[in-house]
Amino acid sequence: MARDLESLRNIGIIAHIDAGKTTVTERMLYVSGAKHRAGGVDSGTTETDDDPEEQERGITIYSACVTFAWKKNTINLLDTPGHVDFTAEVERCLRVLDGAVVVFSGREGVEAQSETVWRQADKYEVPRIVFINKLDREGADFYRVLDEIGPRLNAQPIATQIPVGMGPAHVANPFVGVIDLIDMHMLQFSKENDGKDAIVLPIPDEMLDDAQTWREAMLESLYLLSNEMMELAMEEKPIPPEMIRRALREGCLSRQLQPVVCGSALHGMGVQPLLDAVGHYLPSPVDRPPVSGVNPAKKEKQELRKPTADDPFCALVFKILPAKTGDLYWIRVYSGKLEANSRVYNPNRDKKENVAQLWQIHATKKERQGQVQTLECGDIACAIGPRFSITGDTLCDTREQILLPSIQFAQTVLSMAIEPENTAERKKLAEVLEMLKRQDPTFNALENEESGQTLISGMGELHLDVIKHRLTRDFKLNVKFYKPRVNYRETIGEKGSVVGQCNRQIGATQMFARVAVEVEPLPNNASDPVVLDRLFGEGALPDNLKAVVMDELRGRAQGGGVIGSFPLTGFRISLVGGETREVGSDEVAFRIAANDAFDRALQECSPILLEPVMRLDIVTPDDYVGDIVGDLQQRRAIIESTESRGTMTAIIAYAPLKQLFGYSSAIRSLSQGRAGCSMEPHGYQNAPEQDVESFGY
Repeated sequence: MARDLESLRNIGIIAHIDAGKTTVTERMLYVSGAKHRAGGVDSGTTETDDDPEEQERGITIYSACVTFAWKKNTINLLDTPGHVDFTAEVERCLRVLDGAVVVFSGREGVEAQSETVWRQADKYEVPRIVFINKLDREGADFYRVLDEIGPRLNAQPIATQIPVGMGPAHVANPFVGVIDLIDMHMLQFSKENDGKDAIVLPIPDEMLDDAQTWREAMLESLYLLSNEMMELAMEEKPIPPEMIRRALREGCLSRQLQPVVCGSALHGMGVQPLLDAVGHYLPSPVDRPPVSGVNPAKKEKQELRKPTADDPFCALVFKILPAKTGDLYWIRVYSGKLEANSRVYNPNRDKKENVAQLWQIHATKKERQGQVQTLECGDIACAIGPRFSITGDTLCDTREQILLPSIQFAQTVLSMAIEPENTAERKKLAEVLEMLKRQDPTFNALENEESGQTLISGMGELHLDVIKHRLTRDFKLNVKFYKPRVNYRETIGEKGSVVGQCNRQIGATQMFARVAVEVEPLPNNASDPVVLDRLFGEGALPDNLKAVVMDELRGRAQGGGVIGSFPLTGFRISLVGGETREVGSDEVAFRIAANDAFDRALQECSPILLEPVMRLDIVTPDDYVGDIVGDLQQRRAIIESTESRGTMTAIIAYAPLKQLFGYSSAIRSLSQGRAGCSMEPHGYQNAPEQDVESFGY
């Protein structure tokens, strides 16, 4: 599997749902010769959407990896979901990729999930190029989408192509090809073989002035990146295409700009230039900075690993697919080499792991493209053998250890109670849920032994619906499902100081302990509770007793609150005092006192119930704006803005998740199926008093 690293591209396709990511992937495979026929999303024949749930719904749910060659480059491509419920798949892929292709619909433009994935790419400092897709659709407008990208995403898009016409074949000026602003020619794509052949033509006379204007705009943006280009421009000499591509590549790698190409993936138009752009502008592993981590034995010591085979081995586990033959661990190798039948170290678990087999990944778990003996830096592949590792864990050389930053996933916002039909199903259900938790970091399951029910949690209605179908269809479980409920949080409303104590008689011993704490709400009520030790100097507790108190406070901070035992969030609790006696002040007494102090702090500092709030991005024909806004107001929504987009209106609103169950059906009904809506978690707000009372508080 040894490769020339400079010709390797580890890229992802990211976008809003229905922008055409999977179709772009299919056409790339077809154009590159990796497939003999391009599959279709609607027909369920795509390479990467091979799960029955994906084929049935016509959406991507699970990220999938394919490897293919284009000209001199080898491309590892990860196709990711667009729906916000499966944003974890995008998060983990961007964590390990070197570059990304961001797809925008030429008709819908920058949508809510477009902004989310762009922010995720910013978070991991991933260079990206832009593909404006669906220019053959009614209402497509390349220039409007290009104008939206800069201000809405804080980006610097640079058009390297412009379309020839826009819209379907029946309009006056349909989309028929693209003009390459670097080589200054027109490209058309053969209909006979679905765009596999690109035909080079002169630029039509009526578009020559536009092409010159856009080329000058592109060059103006690049002069600051290339002194050579500026000198040639000042001398009024022609600028070679390769010099332009070098400047674009430099700007793309430094994330100062994003080259933009365009086309219609469904008809194979513009896919060849997109693949060329991947090779020209997106980074290879050697173009990325060394990964940094800490030495697990000396946490303050920083470690670096360069993308070379000579550095010690390190990799990150970014996905786990359970399988009967052994779980498949998807890993990205950042440095060194990994041999089959070797042992590696997992610093997250402090465990040594066996790596029995190594496989190239092709699509998903149902297909593996071949077993290999060695992985080298830059490879994205599959390992079989580890037992303890989970998503986000580091694997490294047992002698040269490093702990890489893990992957942070969003908290679940929706729960549903499920219950096995009989005791025979209970054990099987527990095993299946444990397997699903390994596979999906945003899925959680907790069993209530008293009620016999299990509470499963996810990122939204669609997420839980997919889990439901997997339990019943894939695993043949007989399970009852109950109505979904939102995942509340609890916090405090005011600052306060309390004292907890233990004053109990146990046998002949009088136990005694006193613990003083201060609590205060934090500005961001979505952050985890913070536990601080501010007890020092005179009156400080002995180290062993202080350690017990801090351990107890931290444990309680991870537990539930006093209103409905929901997870705690958004406050700081500090240990500020303690009192002991010569007899009876042992660790047990101080655990009791710390518990008492924590309970009093929650009770006496105005406990608050928080409900999750969603950000809605709605695009509707103007005729239905009034009905939709009225419906939103009934759902306790706050309208942030409305913006006209031609004959459509975009509405940004924030609404409690509790009020949005079934909203996708409701908005279709209100708009006769013509409005679209996407939503994503926004944060938490105080829940209504009736919600608090419903928990008997």
